[in-house]
Amino acid sequence: MGVLEMVGRVIDPMAGMMRPPPGMEFDFSQPTGEPALVEPESLSWRIFKNPVTLFIGGVAAVILELGEPSVRSGIWDHSAFRQNAPLRLRRTGAAAMMTVYGPQSEARKMIARVVKMHEKVRGTTPDGRPYQANDPRLLDWVQATAAWGFIESYSRFACALSPEERSRALAEGAEAARLYGAKGAPTSTAEWENLLADTLPLLERSDIVFEFLAIMNNAPLLPRALRPLQRLMIRAAVDLAPPEVRSKLGLDHPTLSGAEEQLVTVTARTADRLPIRSAPPAQASIRMNRDPSFLYR
Repeated sequence: MGVLEMVGRVIDPMAGMMRPPPGMEFDFSQPTGEPALVEPESLSWRIFKNPVTLFIGGVAAVILELGEPSVRSGIWDHSAFRQNAPLRLRRTGAAAMMTVYGPQSEARKMIARVVKMHEKVRGTTPDGRPYQANDPRLLDWVQATAAWGFIESYSRFACALSPEERSRALAEGAEAARLYGAKGAPTSTAEWENLLADTLPLLERSDIVFEFLAIMNNAPLLPRALRPLQRLMIRAAVDLAPPEVRSKLGLDHPTLSGAEEQLVTVTARTADRLPIRSAPPAQASIRMNRDPSFLYR
């Protein structure tokens, strides 16, 4: 199988993770003209259209989230990652698509449902610390790591972003973060670096991080013949994490080789130019009276 053929076979199933799963179906092309929480010309619309960098950045974000003890317990004790990783990923992807591309009215409803659901997510960490998912400190970390993961992955593997563009992309997520309750989520790279420095002492090694990576390596996300590339993208996600975080979590490992980095980059850049007309970015473009391929030019 040639590289281009392999890349083409990877993008379609990864794009499938952008589409809402059964029970969450939604036509992003309607209602005509209703704006999203961010503008079509925003960096966010460009970044979130890429299924490859979304996947890598999303995995990197979860690694950082699982390093924080209270967030780790909230995720691992109250999610279906272990039972059905593909479905959990599609639900998370659907929420991200609605937050960025959905009509404002529906995005606000969806976020309100998530906030209400999180009210029930509470418990105690193994070392006895109580946690609650809607704790503003935890919300800030989760929102920050998700935004950082998507932006950093896109910049590294698809299209390099300047520091100013990274800050602008973070700032574009402020309204959604506020609706989720993450009022202190960073809106610039400087604020992200400050939050990372403040949170780093709290991060710790956990077997759950390694269990998560094992699940992601073996989950049937890509056809069996392409699982080696799936595992390469998981490695790319680990490699994306800041070195000080990898060290704290026990994830020190050799960086991607030049050939491996090039393969991930070719895959991501191809995905960045390939319109997927059935996916939310193209549908939302139609809703906003844009050509469905305008984000891919």
